[in-house]
Amino acid sequence: MNRSNFTVWIKLLWMFLKVNLLSPSGPASVGLLYREAVGTIMTEERFVEAVGFSNVLPGSEALKLAMFVGFAAGGIPGVFTALLGAVLPPTVMMFILATVLQRFQHEDWLGGFVAGMSPAVAALIIVVAIELLRVGQTKKLGKRTLLIAALSAVAFYFEVPSPFVLLGAGILGVLLFRNG
Repeated sequence: MNRSNFTVWIKLLWMFLKVNLLSPSGPASVGLLYREAVGTIMTEERFVEAVGFSNVLPGSEALKLAMFVGFAAGGIPGVFTALLGAVLPPTVMMFILATVLQRFQHEDWLGGFVAGMSPAVAALIIVVAIELLRVGQTKKLGKRTLLIAALSAVAFYFEVPSPFVLLGAGILGVLLFRNG
């Protein structure tokens, strides 16, 4: 093992620990991971590609994104290092949360707490969507981008499964953006 590989693995571990500690929800972590990864271990185009592919394939988006980034930066050992950094914080947090919820499960305030969090989660998803649109289009948003976003929103409204929406959006992107 050479020293530069070890440095990359430590960077990956720290990056995913930090992202998953500061932003424990999957979609919200994309913006933070973008700031951490782009320019240091991967290009913006590669990051957008990673986000797209991690959403098309089945399974946890956060873990697939960790694997993609880990592999791009550090090969197979990078995958395992990034996964460790991605899995450790939420696992520890879930054990703590489960213990707290078990203790307070019959308290009246808990329902109000959950009801209060719902609008914040919706706002968080909107902010992440805007960030992804901005990241995916380094130039100003054009009519083609807005068309794909609108068609995707309609598909999601009619409960089309997200892998199909993303695959369709990718195909539409090939058709709409093939000549610039």
